[in-house]
Amino acid sequence: MHPHFVHLCPQSPLMLPSPPILLITDRAQARGDLASILDAAFGAGLRWASVREKDLPEAEQLALVRRLLPIARTHGARLTLHGTPALAAEAGVDGVHLASGSDAREARALLGPGALVGLSIHSEAEVRAAPPEANYLIAAPAFATASKPGYGPALGHDGLARFARSTLLPVLALGGIDAEAMRICHKSGVSGVAVMGGVMRAADPAAEARGLLAAWG
Repeated sequence: MHPHFVHLCPQSPLMLPSPPILLITDRAQARGDLASILDAAFGAGLRWASVREKDLPEAEQLALVRRLLPIARTHGARLTLHGTPALAAEAGVDGVHLASGSDAREARALLGPGALVGLSIHSEAEVRAAPPEANYLIAAPAFATASKPGYGPALGHDGLARFARSTLLPVLALGGIDAEAMRICHKSGVSGVAVMGGVMRAADPAAEARGLLAAWG
């Protein structure tokens, strides 16, 4: 068993990375090169990142992933892709994160049992409808965030708690995640968090990652 993988849900057939903190890329916010940021974050102890650069043509997404994947491998981390299952398969990453309303069953059929398959959810109905072929769900916006404004009111503790109670799948909170938000997430019962802007914008991504790990720990 890989020391960085743990079960977060008894019905999830695949180990999710541990710690349960997913770093999502956004080169528009990044203060440096994505390769340097991921190297620093992985070096600080994060073990999971997802490339979310959907505005790039697919060929450029593939080129970026192929530059970042060796960095993840060096640190024993997993790298997934926000996008289509077909592109994730072509890129050779560890899985795919799907937009709300996407077909997780189709993704599982294409990528196989060893892939991480995630699904974004924004309502309790979507949580309840999430199929077991998904390994995890991302609930957003958890808190007010500068990264992705306009996605509806913040869920806060109560909304996250409702989502966590409504499914046996692990739920990760995304949006406005800082040390105080981490404490609220813990109390709400979610299984982990997804972060973007705080690490992308940080002058010292490694220090930011260490702070997140300490707050979750």
